[in-house]
Amino acid sequence: MEPTRFGLVGTGYWAGEVHAAGLAGHPDAELVGVWGRDPAKATELAAGHGATPYADLDEMLEAVDAVAFSVPPAVQADLAARAAGAGKHLLLEKPIATDLAAADRLLAAVEEAGVSSVVFFTERFVPEREAWLQERLDGGALGARAEWLSSLRTPDNPFAASVWRQREGALWDVGPHALAALLSVLGPVVEVAGARGYDDLVSVVLTHESGATSTVQLSLTMPPEAMRFGLEFYDEQGWHARPEGSLDVVVAQQQAVSELVGQLREGRADHRCGVKFGRDVVEVLHRIEAALGAR
Repeated sequence: MEPTRFGLVGTGYWAGEVHAAGLAGHPDAELVGVWGRDPAKATELAAGHGATPYADLDEMLEAVDAVAFSVPPAVQADLAARAAGAGKHLLLEKPIATDLAAADRLLAAVEEAGVSSVVFFTERFVPEREAWLQERLDGGALGARAEWLSSLRTPDNPFAASVWRQREGALWDVGPHALAALLSVLGPVVEVAGARGYDDLVSVVLTHESGATSTVQLSLTMPPEAMRFGLEFYDEQGWHARPEGSLDVVVAQQQAVSELVGQLREGRADHRCGVKFGRDVVEVLHRIEAALGAR
């Protein structure tokens, strides 16, 4: 079977180091085109992977079967809806948008076109961690605690200059990682409470439809020595911590590509991390932001 032809929208660090590298090394995918706002960067990135740089997005869409996105969420939603309208399958970044109306428009475009979609919630594409989440679901988890306390101030951080991360803060950058795990095990959120803390630190309590509760702390501005990452669920048997181990993001991206290719080849559009799930995550993020109030 011929490889699925992918175009890449975006030319930044994540686009090159993760999406381009993952697609170029995937046995069932072929990176054939790159488009970005800066033609020079698109040319450079495409040249490194034997792909074609495109100055016109619609021209690239005509040459591909699927599109991987690596652009800020406020830009991604409309571009992805445009690609869906052209009948292209979508590999999206989280969050799919920072505006709920834009997320709804993207979902409507995907459903109308009948294309397949996968949102690259990184940890959901690590088989060992995904299996652990299924165990927590099967075990009847009663609650959870999540901490994504990171820092853009570490030396040589490739995201330190990210304008959208500085503007939107940890809630929108690392918050989707926490929610992608919590919602999959504990179910939809019915109540939200929270408070802001140091810099962009947020502390949140979520009540889920199942009756379970979860607590979440998020930051992109922790002192580097105070960074902490953790995810735990509890049930009648006690607490269960997320399996440790390094996360190879390129390998995770290739797993996401494999699952998207599998969906489109089977004519399916029901992925557990599809646009519908991505839209639900955006809705919860909006509700959290409303509960937190102005900065």
